[in-house]
Amino acid sequence: QVPLVESGGGSVQAGGSLRLSCAASLPGYRSYCMAWFRQAPGKEREGVASLNTGSGTVNYADSVKGRFTVSQDNAKITLYLQMSSLKPEDSAMYYCSATVVSGGGNCTRSRVSYGVWGQGTQVTVSS
Repeated sequence: QVPLVESGGGSVQAGGSLRLSCAASLPGYRSYCMAWFRQAPGKEREGVASLNTGSGTVNYADSVKGRFTVSQDNAKITLYLQMSSLKPEDSAMYYCSATVVSGGGNCTRSRVSYGVWGQGTQVTVSS
């Protein structure tokens, strides 16, 4: 069973919205840092938002603050990324990731801290 499966990507015009989902098949009794990353062709993978599933603490990259919202559905361990006011520079493959944590603090957006990854979902924003 694939531990993380993303969905919800697509094509949208600038200014539009999309909601990405990440269905997690992970043991429910643990706390996780979960994060959304994105990678455009020729660029580094960038962490855009993270969430601590135990405390609900969230963290955003400056480039998406005020436009993107990360949230969770505790019952099914599903991670969401609501993206609004999309810009062409938001176009990328978006990946969900997870790592086990023991506390409720801020979760890093550094890719080296995450060991479980989904297959990605493509977001394309046209001008």
